[in-house]
Amino acid sequence: MKQLLFLLLGLLLTGAAHAHGGEDHSGTASAATPAGVTSFSVAALSEQFEVLLRYEPLEGGQPADLRLFLSDYATNVPIKGAKLTLTNPEDANLKWAVREQEPGMYLLEGEFPTNKPYSFAVNIVAGEKADLLLLEGIKVGEKLPMADAPPAANAGLFSSWQTIAALLGAFGLGIGLTVLLLRRRRPVAPVSTPVSATHENHA
Repeated sequence: MKQLLFLLLGLLLTGAAHAHGGEDHSGTASAATPAGVTSFSVAALSEQFEVLLRYEPLEGGQPADLRLFLSDYATNVPIKGAKLTLTNPEDANLKWAVREQEPGMYLLEGEFPTNKPYSFAVNIVAGEKADLLLLEGIKVGEKLPMADAPPAANAGLFSSWQTIAALLGAFGLGIGLTVLLLRRRRPVAPVSTPVSATHENHA
């Protein structure tokens, strides 16, 4: 009986080990990149404006096109017809042409000389409102990370089905062994033989 119980315990522990086989317990968090991401973005806001800058991977010494989205901070309504002046604190000699493509979206055209982080000081004049915002963390020369989410998800799904099958098998085996042991240990009911009245009289 002890051997059977040890066998059942070993099977259950094996199933539990498979359940945790695909997990990472190293304590290192990795940032997941959604599939289909093709651009970087940085943002800044003040009490009057909200600015979002989006750009595809940039290379130093190559022409750069960036898209700047300008909206009202309180209402989030795109601001059209704003006058934007951009400078780079890292290099005051850089020049940028600004052209409004559609209400609230402005195309910035220029060139970053080298691969390193840059920032934009954006002077905004829109009607009676004016402000100066700083966009930091424009990473020239950085590549977009590769997204490996779909293969990992498929592998995890397959591993989960294997784990469930192993646990169900161990559970079923445990039930079968338990029933077998109970049948073997079931006591035999005593058989009583009725005593006839004649036999009692002769006694």
